[in-house]
Amino acid sequence: MRAIWKGHIRFSLVTIPIRIYTAIDSAETISFNQLSKKTNNPVKYEKKDKVTGETLKAEDIIKGYQYEPGQYVIVDQSDFEKIKLKSTKVIEIEGFVDESEIHKTLYDTPYFLGPDGDVAAKTYSLLMQTLKETGKVGVGRIVLRDRESIVLLTPHQNGLMLYKLRNAKEIRDINSVPKLDEVTEANAEQLNMAKTLVSSMLKPFNEIDTSDHYHDALKAVIMAKIEGQEVISIVEEEPVVVDIMTALKESIEQAKADKEPMKKATGKKDKKEDKAKKAS
Repeated sequence: MRAIWKGHIRFSLVTIPIRIYTAIDSAETISFNQLSKKTNNPVKYEKKDKVTGETLKAEDIIKGYQYEPGQYVIVDQSDFEKIKLKSTKVIEIEGFVDESEIHKTLYDTPYFLGPDGDVAAKTYSLLMQTLKETGKVGVGRIVLRDRESIVLLTPHQNGLMLYKLRNAKEIRDINSVPKLDEVTEANAEQLNMAKTLVSSMLKPFNEIDTSDHYHDALKAVIMAKIEGQEVISIVEEEPVVVDIMTALKESIEQAKADKEPMKKATGKKDKKEDKAKKAS
């Protein structure tokens, strides 16, 4: 695994040399190229002036911020240079907080953190174990690719993970979702049955199938085409909608049946057969 960043974690007077690694395996992503329908040749992407239709080169294109419809302010490279942040190669930890204080909508890109060298491994381990035992996470900031990001430092298995955090202002208000104002208190009987159903379906997360079925099916289609096999599609039936009480009752019965252990053999029949054999 190749590191994408090398630097230090710093909180108060403590400094830990670390390396950052991408946690997402991009090789698992299936991507497609655009081809000509007639020739199957790759399609070249061209940038054109929307008004004149003129094809533009990279040096002909500038950046503009639209502040009103059809009105742009031009921002050139010198403007970006004025605000370019110095890459400090240090993750500055601002403080430690309870993980529950960080809303899940703020979590963005995950990264792995690893110690940079044998000496760093001891301090790295100390920080990881401290976070585990206190239930705290570190909040700080880092400069990656000339952009400053707020990050979350958290223990993960026998190591540390780093999450880039979204700015809270980016998250929309859930109350803007249509029909939420029509949501009312649940019926007490239905609520109790729903709780019973949830309890009957409790299981560890690692026992739940979290595989990407679409990815697997798409890969199978691609491989079948490569090997010249016939591609068979399966049409999924629409689920039948029934009233909530019937659905809850039947679901609870089904969950109970799924959890019932198989009855063990008592051995009585075997003993009778042995006696019959001896008597004969």
